Amino acid sequence: MTKLNLTRRGMLKTGAVAGAGLAAPQLLLADGHAGFTNAPTGDTVTLGFNVPQTGPYADEGADELRAYELAVEHLNGGGDGGMMNTFSSKALQGNGILGKKVEYVTGDTQTKSDAARASARSMIEKDGAVMITGGSSSGVAVAVQALCQEAGVIFMAGLTHSNDTTGKDKKANGFRHFFNSYMTGAALAPVLAANYGKDRKAYHLTADYNWGYTTEEAVRTSTEAMGWETVGTVLTPLTQTDFSSYIAPVLQSDADVLVLNHYGGNMVNSLTNAVQFGLRDRMANGKNFEIVVPLYSRLMAKGAGANVKGIFGSTNWHWSLQDEGSKAFVKSFGTKYGFPPSQAAHTCYVQALLYADAVERAGSFNPCAVGEALKDFQFDGMGNGPTLYRGEDHQCFKDVLVVKGKENPTSEFDLLEIVEVTPVEQVTYDPAIFGGDLGTCNPGA
Repeated sequence: MTKLNLTRRGMLKTGAVAGAGLAAPQLLLADGHAGFTNAPTGDTVTLGFNVPQTGPYADEGADELRAYELAVEHLNGGGDGGMMNTFSSKALQGNGILGKKVEYVTGDTQTKSDAARASARSMIEKDGAVMITGGSSSGVAVAVQALCQEAGVIFMAGLTHSNDTTGKDKKANGFRHFFNSYMTGAALAPVLAANYGKDRKAYHLTADYNWGYTTEEAVRTSTEAMGWETVGTVLTPLTQTDFSSYIAPVLQSDADVLVLNHYGGNMVNSLTNAVQFGLRDRMANGKNFEIVVPLYSRLMAKGAGANVKGIFGSTNWHWSLQDEGSKAFVKSFGTKYGFPPSQAAHTCYVQALLYADAVERAGSFNPCAVGEALKDFQFDGMGNGPTLYRGEDHQCFKDVLVVKGKENPTSEFDLLEIVEVTPVEQVTYDPAIFGGDLGTCNPGA
């Protein structure tokens, strides 16, 4: 993967870093707007792609980087243009962003908040990044979003599913295209009730960080509202690789459903252990024992193999969608890399284009002008149908997909099938329920 570590005019100038804050920037001028961090002054603009290149979410991070590289290629006029051709906004012309060639630097979040902040800080302070994007962990997203707010740059969140990102921890400089835990619960619960009944006893294994907490809460609240009983909730470390000691107590409980609030490699390992313990062949309370994976991805399904057959979950996007935008992206990505993109790749590609489009429509890289262009922006042609970037919390609202593992896959990529397209109205909520305060945009001045 190409990495640029260039010294260029327009870079943020820094001195000593005090405490957790960023060093005071030298504020630059560009495009007739004064006083914003890393304003591009030459013929290039630098974006920062901050993804997990190591750790439990590294597979997701690799696909995110592929998508970002493709987005840069399209923005600079290369390839077939992908979703630029189907995007309802026609501001992007394939000549960079505001006529400046797009360059990028990368960082490794390691799925650790401190590491993610350090890499984002470096890209802002040393490489002159005017926007940071990426991540495959809500803990990382929340940490980096706060840093970007402080630094005066836009944060276009990548794969982050916790309610907190656009809830209690939302920031004016941060924007999320990916759906959240609440939407998963609202979409998934009716499908679970229809297939497994309303008289169920659920046991939750939950990743011990904010994504796990809000996902467990969303699924538990939604299923209990339909009549399910929660009989156990246990937190598991993000670093865990063998979940045998967590699966064994499930056998001693009176649960007949196991909900795995795990993602990435954690989900692959916990599901594998659950199958090894015979849970999928078990009867409990006179019913077939069932397993639910609230948040799915193609990469996770591939890692878990046949173990995912028949297991329900939700996903932000899937490569089998037949809208024109999805087909264009799958074609571009598949031509470049030889396999279909994951939901992580999709949301990161879309976020890169949405940022570039907002800059074009605003006529400036000033983060406050970009933020205004994104607020309450309605668009289509990028998968999942018509989408709103809600101004109150900077959360995207679109249809949500409920999927399950295919019983008879035709290839190593054809592992999930869409069983329900939940309309956006069913997953929309009052932004006040999750608290938080956007505050005001910080341009770095």
